[in-house]
Amino acid sequence: MTDLERVLALCESLLAIPSVTGEEAAIADWLERRLQPQAPDTLLRAGNSLCVAPRAFDQRKPTLMLVGHTDTVPQLDDNPVRRDGDRLYGLGASDMKAADAVLLDVIEQSRVREPRFNLVGVLYAREEGPYAASEMPLIHAAAREWFERTDLAVCMEPTDNALELGCVGTLHAEVVFTGRRAHSARPWQGENAIHKAAPFLGRLAALKREPHEFHGLVFYEVLSATMVDFRGARNVVPDRFQVNVNYRFAPGKVESELRARLDSLVGDAGSYTIVDLCPAGRVCGDNPLLAALHRAAGSMEVRAKQAWTDVGRLSQMGIDAINWGPGATAQAHQAGEWVSIEAVARSRSVLESWVFEAPDAPQG
Repeated sequence: MTDLERVLALCESLLAIPSVTGEEAAIADWLERRLQPQAPDTLLRAGNSLCVAPRAFDQRKPTLMLVGHTDTVPQLDDNPVRRDGDRLYGLGASDMKAADAVLLDVIEQSRVREPRFNLVGVLYAREEGPYAASEMPLIHAAAREWFERTDLAVCMEPTDNALELGCVGTLHAEVVFTGRRAHSARPWQGENAIHKAAPFLGRLAALKREPHEFHGLVFYEVLSATMVDFRGARNVVPDRFQVNVNYRFAPGKVESELRARLDSLVGDAGSYTIVDLCPAGRVCGDNPLLAALHRAAGSMEVRAKQAWTDVGRLSQMGIDAINWGPGATAQAHQAGEWVSIEAVARSRSVLESWVFEAPDAPQG
C-alpha cells in the first residue's frame, strides 16, 4: 500500500463514521481503539476529544501541535463515501476529515520514524457548534502540559493547502429598538420601532470594509446586519425591532474597543447585547518553525484568514497558531462535499517533509 493510499483509506474510515456536532462519541471511540495498541507516550481523552503524543517529550526539540476537529455539520444530502476521479466524497471530506487522516497518519508514522519535533495531535469535538460549547477548552485542561509546551499549532482547517495566518474575530450582537404599539391605520398613535432603527441601518449600510495590515497581510473589518426580528403583526406598528449584527474584527482588538465601535453606531436610539464573541488570532508570521514549512512546501501561497478558526482560541491561550490544510474552502458545509485527492497527496507530502526531514535537507 502506498503512503497516499494508506491516508485515503484512513480518511474513508473516518468518513464512514457519522459525527455530526454533539454526536462524536463513536468517532472518538474509534480513534481511541486505533491509537491505544500503538502505545503512544500520551493518550488522553476528555469528553469526546483526544490528545495524543507518540513519543516522550524531548526538551531539545521544539513542539509542533497538529489540530483537527472530528465533527461535521448535519447531513445535507445523500453523499455516500466514494472516489470518483480526483475526488473523494463524503460528509466532512474537506471540513475536515481528510486533514484528520493526514494528521493521524503522521502521528502514527512518528512511532517508527524519528520526527524533528515533539509531535502532538489534538482531535476535538463540537467545533462546528457555538464557541462556548466547543470541547477545545476541555482537552486543553486535560492536556495542559502539552499545550504549554507547544511552539506552533497547526489548525488543519480547509485552506486549499495555502498558509493562512491569523484570523479575524467574530462578534454577534443583538441590537434592539423599542417603540410604542399602534394600529397601522393610525400610526401616529404609536412609535414605529422599525423606523426608529432606520438611522442605525443607514450608518451600517454606509460602512466600507476597513483594512488592517499585519506582516504584509491585509485583514478587513466588516459589520453586517444578518437577521431581524420584531414583535407585532402585519397590521400593527411594532413596539420592538431586533437586528443581529455580525462584527468581523481585526487581530489585536480587545472587547472594550469592540463595544466602543458598537456604541458609536447604535447611539442612544437603541441598546445592544453581545451574545457571542470569538477572539481574533494573532498573526505569527515571525514564528521560527514557519521557515522549515516553507522549505518543505517549495512554494506556498500565504494569505490572511478572513474568517474565524480556533487559531483565535489558541492565540488567547498564548499559543502561536496557523491555518493550513488540504480541504477545499469552497467545499466546506456544501451538499455533495468532496476533497481533492491531489490536495491530500500534497498535504501529506509537505507535512512528511516538514516533520521528518533534516532542517537543511534539500526540498524537492
